[in-house]
Amino acid sequence: MSRLQAEHLYKVFGRRPDDAVRKLENGATRDELRAEGTTAAVIDASFTVDEGQIFVVMGLSGSGKSTLLRMLNGLLEPTAGSVRFDGQDLTTLSPKELRRVRSQKISMVFQHFALFPHRSVLENAAYGLEVQGVPKAERQKRAHEALELAGLKGWEKSWPDELSGGMQQRVGLARALATDADLLLMDESFSALDPLIRRDMQDQLLELQKTLKKTIVFITHDLNEAMRLGDRIAVMRDGRIVQNGSAEDILVRPSNDYVASFIQDVDRTRVLTAGAIMTDVASVLGSKDADGTEISTAEQFRAAAPATVTKDTPLVDLFAPCSASAVPVAVADAAGELIGAVPAQKLLAALGEPEPQAQDAVAAVPAQPAPEDKKPVATDEAAEDAASEDTDGKDADESKVIAGA
Repeated sequence: MSRLQAEHLYKVFGRRPDDAVRKLENGATRDELRAEGTTAAVIDASFTVDEGQIFVVMGLSGSGKSTLLRMLNGLLEPTAGSVRFDGQDLTTLSPKELRRVRSQKISMVFQHFALFPHRSVLENAAYGLEVQGVPKAERQKRAHEALELAGLKGWEKSWPDELSGGMQQRVGLARALATDADLLLMDESFSALDPLIRRDMQDQLLELQKTLKKTIVFITHDLNEAMRLGDRIAVMRDGRIVQNGSAEDILVRPSNDYVASFIQDVDRTRVLTAGAIMTDVASVLGSKDADGTEISTAEQFRAAAPATVTKDTPLVDLFAPCSASAVPVAVADAAGELIGAVPAQKLLAALGEPEPQAQDAVAAVPAQPAPEDKKPVATDEAAEDAASEDTDGKDADESKVIAGA
């Protein structure tokens, strides 16, 4: 099973990282350590990503999300903690063993594409397989298949500078898919794209996931993107994971005021579903239908309901039927059995601002600067170096893992 587990991960930059970890465990704050010249980038992060799940890590620039991602494949060595993938602790592997895991089991899709400008689209897509030593005919076949999956069939002989930004990102995605790695790490992979292209890439990823069912860790600072893509979402602040749950969990039950400040501008009607707000069918019994007849059985309720939907139906699709009748909308499972009801008042209540579970000072949320495009480079080595930019302000040697990218 392609399951990823991170347990009690710390990453500290400074002269005495072990001492810093002990201080953090004893209650020291990030600011206190920074005053001593130590930066605690990730503080006691623990989570599990199940097979076939898209796990999104979301936070502002400097929250530690990209540093966290780089610890998952060994680009940055954790100061403390463990990373287990398929039951193997990656933090205990030798450099040689870690390179093998990166080239075969873990692929990375970078924010700024990291394509080689002097290689064709096909050669870029096949690069990871080339490093693995896969014969040319086999790697070209697999690269062709990956490019077709990514929607780039017919562009194999083109050069990267002949492609749009979205198409270049598709090449990066195809390169990751060609290696058939079980785990994809995506570091702000769509943030350099224009809004329409970005949404198109999100659609592409979700469509691919229906077929490939990869285990994906996706980094973003865009809440709408996180809500759209993530099966589960971890919200980071100052190096810590402050909430970990589904999109509905975070929207309905924010853990504190900081999380609540993030979600205040989200279109809740497109994220929350009927299953999140439905009541028991029994709560409907005893009410009256449009003709004044009492609804005494589940069958009568189904017949009187203005519509029957599934628990995954977004709230935006419930307004029309709720406005057409005083009878609640019926909710049924895949077998057609009634499992709940959505009264109009529950639908309207869901649009209100949720109360955080715990009070915390609301931090100001500064605007995010638009990422700058990187200039093309002329050699494999230079392109690999360009791929090593850390969006949290740290540099890492990603040239060691671009084969799996």
